[in-house]
Amino acid sequence: MNKLLRISIASALVTLSSGSLAVSTTETVEELPILQQESQHSVSAKRISSHFLRAHYKEIELDDTLSSKVFDRYIRSLDLNRNVFLASDVKLLEKYRNKFDDAIENGNLADAYQIYQLNLQRRIERFEYSIGLLDKPFDFEAKGDAFEYDREEADWPSNQAELNELTRQRVKYDALNLKLAGKDWEKTKELLVKRYERAIKRLKQTKSEDVFQTVMNSFARSIEAHTSYLSPRNAERFQMEMNLSFEGIGAVLQSEDDFTVIRSIVPGGPAEISKQIKPEDKIVGVAQEDDEFVDVIGWRLDEVVELIKGPKGSVVRLQVVKGASESSVPEVVSLTRDKIKLEDRAAKGEVYIPESGPHQGEKLGVINIPSFYNNLHNDVRKELDKLKKEEIQGVIIDLRGNGGGSLMEATLLSGLFFDKGPVVQIRSGAGRTRIESDTDGITYYDGPLTVLVDRYSASASEIFAAAMQDYGRGVVIGEQTFGKGTVQQHRPLGRIYDLYDNPLGSVQFTIAKFYRINGGSTQHQGVVPDILFPSAIDPQEWGESQEENALPWDRIERASYATVGDTAPAINVVKTHHGQRIDSDPEFAYIFEDIEQYKKEKDEKTISLVESERVKKKKERETKRLARANERLTRAGRDIVASIDDLPEDFDDIDPFLDEAANITYDLIVTGKFAANAK
Repeated sequence: MNKLLRISIASALVTLSSGSLAVSTTETVEELPILQQESQHSVSAKRISSHFLRAHYKEIELDDTLSSKVFDRYIRSLDLNRNVFLASDVKLLEKYRNKFDDAIENGNLADAYQIYQLNLQRRIERFEYSIGLLDKPFDFEAKGDAFEYDREEADWPSNQAELNELTRQRVKYDALNLKLAGKDWEKTKELLVKRYERAIKRLKQTKSEDVFQTVMNSFARSIEAHTSYLSPRNAERFQMEMNLSFEGIGAVLQSEDDFTVIRSIVPGGPAEISKQIKPEDKIVGVAQEDDEFVDVIGWRLDEVVELIKGPKGSVVRLQVVKGASESSVPEVVSLTRDKIKLEDRAAKGEVYIPESGPHQGEKLGVINIPSFYNNLHNDVRKELDKLKKEEIQGVIIDLRGNGGGSLMEATLLSGLFFDKGPVVQIRSGAGRTRIESDTDGITYYDGPLTVLVDRYSASASEIFAAAMQDYGRGVVIGEQTFGKGTVQQHRPLGRIYDLYDNPLGSVQFTIAKFYRINGGSTQHQGVVPDILFPSAIDPQEWGESQEENALPWDRIERASYATVGDTAPAINVVKTHHGQRIDSDPEFAYIFEDIEQYKKEKDEKTISLVESERVKKKKERETKRLARANERLTRAGRDIVASIDDLPEDFDDIDPFLDEAANITYDLIVTGKFAANAK
């Protein structure tokens, strides 16, 4: 093994002199990069602060109060889980707390670069110590041993022994995951040594732009939750996402700690079509076609993206740790890369016909809308025309997972379901309010309407759902929505006359807020459904309201509009039937069971490092999955299976929420509240 950077005990002390941070090292083979801001960064910092101070919705004071928030966020971004810095490090860095405002205003970020330099050294020390821990095998049956994986609110380690214990837990966790995946100790040691050595190598390849991006985003996010700085590379990636194509698999990625995490899935892309990848999943390995997997834990995000990218039609395999849980063994997902096209993301309508029950044979139309893209309203109008020819009795608009998009399309889509009138109010930072309205005077569908939402429905989805609710035009069902009621603007920092060696990035910042036509903001509260589905997520613990520095909820004057219906009487009747159904539905019994399990586990911050305990939990999960699958097969009149892998290929995924949305829609039709068919 190559000799790595060694730091003496004496060099772990941090010396403060002349207002700067000096880090002393005694012996190196490959020196750490000396991180200094580049020539364009001074101008970039000034332009960023100028944009925010002049044009942001929120009134901003670049003072010591904001500086303190930037400092806290910067330290947190460098050591999110408080397992790199010592308490003594953070105490010494406190002298910079009130200097960030002046640094940003003057474009001199030397202090921030010095702090980053110390963090770089500390991270290398941790990885070196990790490699040393692999000299002998771990005891994976040591009772009571656990890994504290969530330390965001924990105390900083007070001494080297505490810090070493946190590192030991992490290394043993990594090793146990590999053992559970079938690796023997020699292979585990080989893989982890390579992983940690690569991490050290990548730390030594840190660029000035990495530091600038971190400090500028600490500044931006200290102002407001949806305000950010995008480096030149990330600005390019942002444009790719806006053009409906992202890195070949249709997933938006972000870096969290040492992991590459799925932030969102692009509807219609390979990741979404696979049904095997969800937001919050972690990508821990990447392989091309049938090649061996490359471990990507600790890699830079742009390097992981380069591995995942590839020509259309080629196959990439991913090792994915599911969800936010730290306990899962990686699953292998094979994806065929593709160019994500607009038509793949288009709204799609289908006829829903129950195979049994009181409404057997009765038709509903379901229109799934994955995003509010340009020309959406025309696509939905065409789908409505097709569905009306099928003589459907009602329509469900499915907005689950729809994070929004075009404001204009939200307005035009709303206008398909009533003659004319206001849809949403928009207030600028200066207090001026404008109203977006549908003006064509035409109703394209006036029959029974339900809108299905979940906690991922946001922005334009919330505008549409709120409009249907406020007009009394449709009944909103599902989970309380995300609550993003703000409007962002994207601005490049570069100027045509710039002559810098490296390009400048861009900024995205909030310029306005959305309000319902009834005057209430969709910010924080989102849309509360008329009929709430059971959910593991407490609205008070999820969504915009939990985003740090999110703008508050407030209210403005009601717009001038007339409701087209009164859904309250029908909703009261439907709620009773809904409650009776889900109490006796075996699929909802599973949902209630999962909710209770989630509530028991959601506050856990540790995971066992005892192999037998982990194996037992895994077997319990697999047994539960198999039992449910066989119960479903039995209810469908089909043969049970011995393994999940033996499930019939044509055994469709069950969607109890859509089925119940259909039942609610049938109930609404029975009340006679809406016309049975559209004009």
